[in-house]
Amino acid sequence: MMTCHSSFMGKTVFRRRAETCTKKQVWEMSDQDTNEVPEEVLDTVATDEAVEDQLEETVAESEDNQDRLDIQVEVNEVGACERHVIVTVVAADIEKYKDEAYSDLMPKAQIPGFRIGRAPRKLVESRFKSDIIDQVKGSLIMDAMSQVTEEQDFSAISEPDFNFEAVQMPDDGDLTFEFNVEVRPEFDLPEWKGLDLEKVVHEYNEEEVNERAAELLQRYGDIDEVDSPIESGDTVNISIEFKDGDEITSTVSEENVIVRQSLSFSDGAINGFGDLVTGASAGDSKDTTAKLSDALDDEELAGKEYAASITINSVKRVTPPELTPEFLEEVGGFETEDELKAAVREELERQLNYHQQQRTRSQITEILTADANWELPPQLLRRQSQRELQRSILELQASGFPDEEIRRHINRLQQNLLGSTEKALKEHFILERIAEDNDLDATPEDIEREILIIAMQQQTSPRAVRAQLEKRGDMDALRNQIIERQAIELITEAANFTETDLPEDEDNDSFALSTAISGVQPVSRSADEEEEIVEDAKQEATVAEADSEEITEPPAEEEAE
Repeated sequence: MMTCHSSFMGKTVFRRRAETCTKKQVWEMSDQDTNEVPEEVLDTVATDEAVEDQLEETVAESEDNQDRLDIQVEVNEVGACERHVIVTVVAADIEKYKDEAYSDLMPKAQIPGFRIGRAPRKLVESRFKSDIIDQVKGSLIMDAMSQVTEEQDFSAISEPDFNFEAVQMPDDGDLTFEFNVEVRPEFDLPEWKGLDLEKVVHEYNEEEVNERAAELLQRYGDIDEVDSPIESGDTVNISIEFKDGDEITSTVSEENVIVRQSLSFSDGAINGFGDLVTGASAGDSKDTTAKLSDALDDEELAGKEYAASITINSVKRVTPPELTPEFLEEVGGFETEDELKAAVREELERQLNYHQQQRTRSQITEILTADANWELPPQLLRRQSQRELQRSILELQASGFPDEEIRRHINRLQQNLLGSTEKALKEHFILERIAEDNDLDATPEDIEREILIIAMQQQTSPRAVRAQLEKRGDMDALRNQIIERQAIELITEAANFTETDLPEDEDNDSFALSTAISGVQPVSRSADEEEEIVEDAKQEATVAEADSEEITEPPAEEEAE
């Protein structure tokens, strides 16, 4: 054997090689039986390749070190999830970036009286100084912030709160800038194995299945305007004016609502609505009181009462459809009424599964967050609150709940949105830690499966659902939802359960509208955001319609696409 060595970046690298066998010759042997290749040769090639890999890593590390800035970083803890960071870039790095910027500019610089790229360096520096300073400032700040993110012992969860225009480049000396950033909190992971939990159980009887089937069939019945007094379950078109003293705070204009005992809004309810309007007729007016939720985040509004003047514009009543073979085929391809009821029972079981998961999760949340007394920034809570709403909507859609029930849930959630979001966000950080410790993640197949479930419940295509999620920026929410569910499953597998009965749904005898009685949405949205939400809905409908048309195209055209 012969040994040679060479010097690279100040490090001596040793190589071993076969006296009479080159690497090329070894690969030429690859067509032969491996057993015929001398072990000495195989060892030589393996060593040779290992050294080459080490060389590549050394080169990459060396280049990386050369590119790194000489910065000083001061990190101050503002709160459990907030850091104030002060960064200082030394003058030598500033000059280096300036020199590189001018070197790049010189061959392209156009100065009157000179050919392109032929002007003196001093003249170019004088002519383009302002532009170069802005360019260098941007590059330095971007690279410095990236380096801070890599080197510091915190994990950012949002973009830095940073005013670029306020940073002044010095004529001489170091560059200093500062910013605030939200980070993941540091905490001791609570014990999550062996929790004592309750499991909701319920067996649906024939009467419950029949009641649910009747509710579902109402959607397919004939609805006609009637002159008779209002009955429970009728659809009434109403207008409402809410007042705080003499001030009109909000209005409802010609909304169709189903007569139920309570009429819920995003910040409160009119309790006893069903009793109030039952027996009335079109053209009648009713005065009552609307009460805001005691759980509202705004203490000045919580529990406040408003005068509500209700005008009944029209009354409609649904005539349930006859369960003919043609109708059964139309609504779901059923051959018999028993098949329809079996499908209804499956839906009830799926929704029971949702209630079981929610009950289990709420208990886990209470236990895991009991000692999570770290504060979360208000701006983080407000930003996360809309994501929490969307997460809940996705779960309800995947569980097969109709739109009306989803609206009721949203109203209930909005009435204590920041409080529930704070607990949910703390739970998220804890579940995230559990997921990381146990290598849990959402695969592309997991995401596609979730999209397919939502598509089936919405009776649309997976493509349309994906377009909706991407448009709203909810793909991350979907991924987090899957990972959190995996962590919850891990916790429940190690938990001890006792069974308990399914509680009655307090909101079951309620109809939901999205209006705010007070005129102030629980989480305020600007007019632009409201318009964007409306525009999103229009575009989603367009996507769904276009997708539906695309599905009906001939196979040849689909393949061409």
